[in-house]
Amino acid sequence: QVQLMESGGDSVQPGGSLRLSCVPPRSLSMIAEWGWYRQIPGNERQLVALISNKSGTTYADVVKGRFTISRGARNSVDLQMNDLQPDDTATYYCKMFAFLPPQKRDYWGQGTQVTVAQ
Repeated sequence: QVQLMESGGDSVQPGGSLRLSCVPPRSLSMIAEWGWYRQIPGNERQLVALISNKSGTTYADVVKGRFTISRGARNSVDLQMNDLQPDDTATYYCKMFAFLPPQKRDYWGQGTQVTVAQ
């Protein structure tokens, strides 16, 4: 099963920073979207930031000006998170969309926990 590898989750104090990274397996190619989502228990998974070959870069309003999504080598994607607040506490998931059959579908990581607390 193809799965993305995430890293970088941790516990930080309010105002702190973290950088999440996500790397796809070498077997996954022709990626058209790279995104980060987050989820807290009992809630739906929500978009945090997205890079799309078709529509550019998108951020959730609540993270604009604090978070930055960027692409790295080998189709990797990072999420730089600054000025973290307790409301940012969640499990963060990386998602990539491959557009070319037979790989054409969404791929997810296993999730990485971010906790913001005193």
